[in-house]
Amino acid sequence: MRCFRSPSVSILPGLFVAFAASVVWADDPKPEVDSWKLFRGDPLATGVSAATLPDKLAVLWTHELENGWFESTPAIVEDRVFIGATDGNLYAFSLAAGKELWAFETDLGFNASPAVRDGRIYIGDMDGRFYCVDAGSGKEIWYHDSEAEINSSANFYGDKILFGSQDGVLYCLDAKSGALAWKYESEDQIRCFPTVVEDRAFVAGCDGHLHVVDLTSGVAAGSVSMEAPTGCTPAVRGDLLFVGTEGSNVFGIDWKTPKIVWEFSAERRQMPYRGSAAVTDDLVLIGSLDKSLHAMSATSGESVWSFTTQGRIESSPVVVGSRVFIGSADGRLYALELKTGRQLWEYETGGSLVGSPAVVEGRLVIGTDDGTLFCFGSK
Repeated sequence: MRCFRSPSVSILPGLFVAFAASVVWADDPKPEVDSWKLFRGDPLATGVSAATLPDKLAVLWTHELENGWFESTPAIVEDRVFIGATDGNLYAFSLAAGKELWAFETDLGFNASPAVRDGRIYIGDMDGRFYCVDAGSGKEIWYHDSEAEINSSANFYGDKILFGSQDGVLYCLDAKSGALAWKYESEDQIRCFPTVVEDRAFVAGCDGHLHVVDLTSGVAAGSVSMEAPTGCTPAVRGDLLFVGTEGSNVFGIDWKTPKIVWEFSAERRQMPYRGSAAVTDDLVLIGSLDKSLHAMSATSGESVWSFTTQGRIESSPVVVGSRVFIGSADGRLYALELKTGRQLWEYETGGSLVGSPAVVEGRLVIGTDDGTLFCFGSK
């Protein structure tokens, strides 16, 4: 995700006092083994799956597009895989066999990932239209127009749906009807998934700020300057939030204060971060255009290990048990040992991997920029 423009901290007085005392999640943040409903797996964007995968993955099926390619992460719910493509279509496939079940056609297609809840798919397209589609039939239920391309994948807050747009607006709509509840306006594009903690959304923007938004009113509740734009999604684990920027830095931010706790910059080949972090209790894992996946201490930001591929990394990592999976522009999907970064497995897909893996029990699904969707599992 590309947004270009250029640590100090500001906060509106009083708004965080009651909020910081206790945390009740807007949705159950625990990852599920049988579904991957959101871009990063859960409302906190942790990129962690509770599912298990075989030691050695094999290709179970592939689907190749006649035109277009995949830039986004699929959603997987009730044995169905949902993913948008640049050929203009939102697709539903059978997880078991890869059979195409339906295709919902638009003019320009998708590079945002779908969000799924209660038999409905929510996704924005490159023409700036945000759709609600029936997951069973692929038929449109409602739509809402923004003023620019939508790269932001959606998240939920109660009965509301949230997404950002390149028009600089975070939209909050009624999930059932599509009616506008409120909109929050920033000074530049919003490309990230809005991370939700209790009644706050955290949005990293192309204006170089982490925005804190009160979800009950759509009013600003604070901000942190990161001195560089970003399209990366903020990931939350415990009291800290983690996000990388075009300025070649990764920040650990106390989201309750909010203030920057630590800042990480690679010793060599300092390059932008365009993927989102995966976070465990101990580690923050994030890929860079320097071709490396970096692992750093979640508490201090100190480097723990790095793994270098032969291509830039814009894909976001996913943690599954003791392994982390990451795609690269070198056309390979890698499995690494979580603690050490030691390579355990790789598969050459042929096309660059920009989207991220979606993982459910026994299955990993990922698409490439040459238009092939792969499903891995055990033979």
